[in-house]
Amino acid sequence: MIRKAVIPAAGFGTRFLPATKSQPKEMLPIVDTPVIQYVVEEAVDAGITDILMIIGKGKRAIEEHFDRSFQLETQLLQNGKKTELAAIRRISELANIHFVWQKEMKGLGDAIYCARHHVQDEPFVVLLGDTLIDATEPAARQLQHLFQQHQGPVVLVEQVDRSQVSRYGVIDAEQTEPRVYLVKDFIEKPTEQEAPSNLAIAGRYLLTPDIFEYISRTKPDKDGEIQLTEPMRMMVKERAMYALLLDGKRCDIGNKEGFIKTNIEFALKREDMAKNLRQFIKELAKRI
Repeated sequence: MIRKAVIPAAGFGTRFLPATKSQPKEMLPIVDTPVIQYVVEEAVDAGITDILMIIGKGKRAIEEHFDRSFQLETQLLQNGKKTELAAIRRISELANIHFVWQKEMKGLGDAIYCARHHVQDEPFVVLLGDTLIDATEPAARQLQHLFQQHQGPVVLVEQVDRSQVSRYGVIDAEQTEPRVYLVKDFIEKPTEQEAPSNLAIAGRYLLTPDIFEYISRTKPDKDGEIQLTEPMRMMVKERAMYALLLDGKRCDIGNKEGFIKTNIEFALKREDMAKNLRQFIKELAKRI
C-alpha cells in the first residue's frame, strides 16, 4: 500500500486572473468545494494517509482551509448548524497534511524535488493540485494496482484529440495489455506531426524515490524551469516505466470554459441542485 502523496500547488494561476490575484487557483470552487479538496479526497479514498503539499507565495489560504477554524466552529455550534460543523471539521481530519514551500517557481520537477526529504525511500503518488479527475475508482488507486503488479513507476494517461497534443506531455509507448503501456519515451508538448501518440499525461503519477536523483541531474530549460518530463526521460532509459489509460474523465479546469463546464457537470450530480438546474438549462437552451 502506498502511504504518501505529493500535491504540487505552487503555480500562479494566471489563466484565471483577476480571480487568482489574491486567492490560489486550487481554491477555486467546483460548486461549493475547492478543487484542492477534491484532489486530497481522491488521495484519501485511495488509502493514502500522509500528504505533502508544495505551495508558494500567495497560497496561505490552502493551509488555512485544511486547518481547524475554532472561531467558525464555535459560531456554527452556537447557531445549531451541526451539518455544516461536521463538514468543516471533516476537512481538517482527512489525512496528515504537511506543507513545504517552493521558494521559486522553477517548474514541476523542482516542486517535486522539494518533497525528497519527506518521501525518503518510499514510492509515492503525485496528484497535480489543479487537476480534477472524475472516476468511480480513484485515479490514485488505479495507479497503485498497476504498480503492485510491476513494481515500476506509472503515469496516468488519457486519449486526447491529436490537434490538442501540443498542450500536454505525450508518451511514446507499446501497449502490453488492455489500458497498460510500456513507455519508451516522453515528449513535452509536441506538435501534431511530432507526437508519437495521442496519449497525454493526465496529472497523476506514481513514482519511486530514485526520481529525485534524476531531477537533480536535470538542467533548467530555456525558461529557467525544471520540468518532470526530462528526468522521466532519463529514468525510462534505465528502468521499466508504465502508463495506465484512465478509467474515468479528467475534468479540464485549466481554462475558464472547462472550469464552468465542470461546475455544471458536478452540480448536476447533486440531489439538492440537479432538478432545478436541469430546468434552468432547458429554459436557457430555448433562449439561445
